[in-house]
Amino acid sequence: MPKTETFDKELVIQQVTEVFHSKSYSLTSMQDLVDATGLNRSSIYNTFGSKLDLYMLCLKSYQCQAQNEIQNILCSNENDCYIKTLERIFYTNINDKKGCLINNCTTEMANQEDSINSFLKSNNQGMIALFQDIIEKGQERGSINTNKTAYEYAIYLVTTFQGFSLSNILINDQKDMQSIVKTILSVLE
Repeated sequence: MPKTETFDKELVIQQVTEVFHSKSYSLTSMQDLVDATGLNRSSIYNTFGSKLDLYMLCLKSYQCQAQNEIQNILCSNENDCYIKTLERIFYTNINDKKGCLINNCTTEMANQEDSINSFLKSNNQGMIALFQDIIEKGQERGSINTNKTAYEYAIYLVTTFQGFSLSNILINDQKDMQSIVKTILSVLE
């Protein structure tokens, strides 16, 4: 008779995500995951597969949380203020001094593992599509200029969003980070 799991998988993924986010994939040992979850190695392997499989689950969970946060921002877009909406999206990472887990993964593993690379490319395309949609709406309503196409601005914003997230790890002054966002977005006015 197979053993029944007596732990919450979602909680384990949250605990493990915190470890990967704090230490990185490469520096996280299986013992770190055992310590964080209180599970034994065989339970982790039997339930989640390899360390890489578990990392992918963490990335997907983190992505889902970020998408939910962005969706909440989009739903609260007041008075069709699209630049303000983009600003709020940039600010989602401003208080996280560990940086965005997905951007951190990009710098660590994009060229190391095909499955990670594929996930990151898909995430990047999703971010471009999100920004492009926001920009198109802003351009249609006249709040964002049409000097460039929505796609060109979207690529620019995704690239700067990634750099912003990494810079946020090093810059400890929130006013400086807010100033950077205003400068980035001033291109759209």
